[in-house]
Amino acid sequence: MDRARQRRVERLRRAARVRARIHGTAARPRLCVHRSIRHISGQIVDDLSGKSLVQVTSASHDVAEKVAAKGKAKKVDVARVVGEVLASKAKEHGITSVVFDRKGYLYHGRVKALADGARAGGLAF
Repeated sequence: MDRARQRRVERLRRAARVRARIHGTAARPRLCVHRSIRHISGQIVDDLSGKSLVQVTSASHDVAEKVAAKGKAKKVDVARVVGEVLASKAKEHGITSVVFDRKGYLYHGRVKALADGARAGGLAF
């Protein structure tokens, strides 16, 4: 097995371990993060009903506007903006508290920036 495939398998194992303990409810849904090479996205999910309540990605229009207003931005800065937009949309839906699911990614860099942006936007976790 090549190294890239091995790293993916290891991350998915970590993600499964985390998901065994973390469950989102209607009162406190789960904020899950997905990171790719180019983009990052955050999604708030109610696991009991199996529905996605709020979803924001770095490719979405409202995030692109805020990033363009700041000029050339690094991926970490874009992730922070994604967290802030996600928090504002969550507040519109009446969500103030969430459970953070990092999906097996290290809590560092873009994942941490998204979490910090969500906290700055008013989400509690």
